Amino acid sequence: MPNWYAIPLALVLLGDADVPRVNSLRPPERPLVNFPSDEEIPIFPSAGDSTDGSQAQPKPASTPNQPLQENSKLTLIRFVSGEFAKAVKSLPAGKEGFNLIVGKPLDTQLLNRAVATHGAAVNSGDNVQITGLEFRAHQIVVDLNGGGRGKHHWRDHLQIGIGGPSPTMQSTSTQETGPPGLQPGMGSTIFLEWNKFVPDMTPDDLKKILSPFLNFQNERSASVQWIDTLPPEMKKAIQERRPLVGMDREEVIAAMGKPDHKVRERDSEGNDIEDWIYGQPPSKTVFVRFTGDHVTRIEQFPQ
Repeated sequence: MPNWYAIPLALVLLGDADVPRVNSLRPPERPLVNFPSDEEIPIFPSAGDSTDGSQAQPKPASTPNQPLQENSKLTLIRFVSGEFAKAVKSLPAGKEGFNLIVGKPLDTQLLNRAVATHGAAVNSGDNVQITGLEFRAHQIVVDLNGGGRGKHHWRDHLQIGIGGPSPTMQSTSTQETGPPGLQPGMGSTIFLEWNKFVPDMTPDDLKKILSPFLNFQNERSASVQWIDTLPPEMKKAIQERRPLVGMDREEVIAAMGKPDHKVRERDSEGNDIEDWIYGQPPSKTVFVRFTGDHVTRIEQFPQ
């Protein structure tokens, strides 16, 4: 008889079993994550991961130096070409000149050997003038006292201008001869060389690079020495960096620098006209017109 009571009691207890509470003891199921077949899964966590789950942003790469810009070339020509300096070292004559790898110390033994082989065009302590700058892909060529490379042939720089009743032909040369007495080929040439490209620079940067050869301190600018001989009104205009009617080309260059563009033509009377253009529209642009050798009109846009 007792077994008969045991069987119904067991059925009652089995029906009262809390099955959901048993399932609650299981750990919660995590959602399945699908990984692409070509994705690499790291075995060990990164030691640099932040605790808040945010990822560190990579530092921006340093911007490399830009190549020398066209505007910078014009600035170097305006404010370095024509400057006076005192030679710190003797410099060799001849078209080979002397080559300096910028960023490396000056090899004085190599320089002395070049001077002994080709002779000295410039001696230590001499006053010299920068008479030419030439820009190449990896070099800046600096001519002193006319340079040591000689004169370019006139056919290398032939220009034909069309305007007026008949075409006109002019020959120009990029070789700057400097003041009287400094003939091309009688001076010295320094080749400044960079491994990758010529970087963008200011006139002061270029003078610093040339400091192993030249000392620009305590040397008056060539334009300053020449300005002292001009009439007061011309001298004032040059100091204020503005052109003036009646100026010649040298005086305009002293006041404004070399122009960005030149336009040559002839008027209805057959006179030669040359417009020097400073700036680029729509920015401030100055037009300086030469009739013959002197300025006859100046216009500025916008007014």
